[in-house]
Amino acid sequence: MDLFPAVAPGELWTFIAGLLLAGLAAGVIAGLLGVGGGIVLVPVLYHTLAGIGVGEEVRMHVAVATSLATIMPTSISSVLAHDRRGAVDRDLLKRWMLPMGAGVLAGSALAGLASGWFLTLLFAVVALPLSIHMGFAREGWRLADALPRGPASYGIAASIGGLSAMMGVGGGTFGTITMTLCGVPIHRAIATSAGFGVLISIPGTVGLAIAGWNAAGLPPYSLGYVSLIGFALLAPVTALAAPLGAHLAHATDRVKLKRIFAAFIALTALRMLWEVIS
Repeated sequence: MDLFPAVAPGELWTFIAGLLLAGLAAGVIAGLLGVGGGIVLVPVLYHTLAGIGVGEEVRMHVAVATSLATIMPTSISSVLAHDRRGAVDRDLLKRWMLPMGAGVLAGSALAGLASGWFLTLLFAVVALPLSIHMGFAREGWRLADALPRGPASYGIAASIGGLSAMMGVGGGTFGTITMTLCGVPIHRAIATSAGFGVLISIPGTVGLAIAGWNAAGLPPYSLGYVSLIGFALLAPVTALAAPLGAHLAHATDRVKLKRIFAAFIALTALRMLWEVIS
């Protein structure tokens, strides 16, 4: 039985090549810049799925869900490595576990109900200011000297979980930025955000698998909105490429690289935005 019975062989190889390149880029960038690989995986998956004829009504759902599934093993491996160095804020993870989990479940449910048009618009609108912050923010910029406590803190955790689940990104994208703006040292922020990735990716993947269980137009061998073929190709490549990014971080000009990456994200977001409004 063909894996993609309705797809021409050339398109199938394009799909596989696109997934492998996306996994490589996501892993290197995650290790290099301390951001979640999902910010790269989602737009690349979106356009790769378009190339094999996956309909617009489910394309963004599949990209988001498959990205979250791919983030699971990378986040687990990363947080364990950081924890061995004592860099993870375990107390924060414990305090934020329930509100962040609640946000993820709510975000997954909303993503399942939302149209592909809305999810694409959300990704583009949120990714644009993120790219500007990544490209031009100075490391010393702060909004506060410490993370807030109490209800405000739980609201932040729930918001990070909900937005991440709807966009298919891990904890690094929003978590690292939030913590550094609140005075958390960058290395501790990156390490703890890896733990956010675990809290976000596992329930987010399960939620979107359930939400897309009976959806029409999915790629073959999908578990709900999660493409099992995409996960099988992306997960090992992303995990193997992350150490390369970490190594390059010590041998390259990170400021220039951040700006190049920010430009890539901005252009990708603008292209997605143009698609949904045109």
